[in-house]
Amino acid sequence: MGNCIEGSNPFLSADFQRIAHMNRICYLFLLVSILGFSQTEGNAVDSLFREDQMYVSVSYNLLQNKPDNASQYSFSTGFTAGFFRDFPFTKNRHWSIAPGLGYAYTDIKQNINPQAISLPTIATLDEVRSSIQLHYLEVPIEIRWRNATPESHKFWRIHTGIKASYLLNGKLNYESDTQGNKSENLKNRLNDWQYGVYVSFGFNTWNPYIYYGLQPIFEKNKTAVENNSSALHIGLKFYIL
Repeated sequence: MGNCIEGSNPFLSADFQRIAHMNRICYLFLLVSILGFSQTEGNAVDSLFREDQMYVSVSYNLLQNKPDNASQYSFSTGFTAGFFRDFPFTKNRHWSIAPGLGYAYTDIKQNINPQAISLPTIATLDEVRSSIQLHYLEVPIEIRWRNATPESHKFWRIHTGIKASYLLNGKLNYESDTQGNKSENLKNRLNDWQYGVYVSFGFNTWNPYIYYGLQPIFEKNKTAVENNSSALHIGLKFYIL
């Protein structure tokens, strides 16, 4: 016993010293384990990765099949934003299907004879500069191909899909020399639902985007003249995460 406690603190028993020494070893082992686990987690490869689960797009909006007395001017802008849920269905996860939910804003600037829409407050004008502003809740679904890997988020992609858009609000802002700036609610003259097909493709951040509307914007028989205008959007789409 004398040899075991020789040189030790006279105020501590040998058993207490053993416990303290074992505790120090346990603390050291725990620290090394935590550091090692953290490093392993940081370098871990996620074999069940998902891609492109948030999106933003900006586009130039064109009217297809517009009335003869309508023409666009300036830059008609479009904006969408939302999220997808990515469901890969191949072993290498290069192919997937992704339903989504988002918001879309469309601003169409045009010169149009008011008789094409038949708004009573401006029916006496020959022509006005107008802006049709539309807000939609959109529900897209995509079929996706990408050559992504767990180690890299820079890859080629081709995403094509269809989407249904529900009209939240729509109005016509216009200006003229005689009546100044005015606004009219268009919601009761527009189709509540829009349907269209689209494709986006590219590498990493930059992805050209084209959307073609299959449904006229205005509801049939709700305009003074036949108006089968539909949307064509050309722009860029950005995917995140």
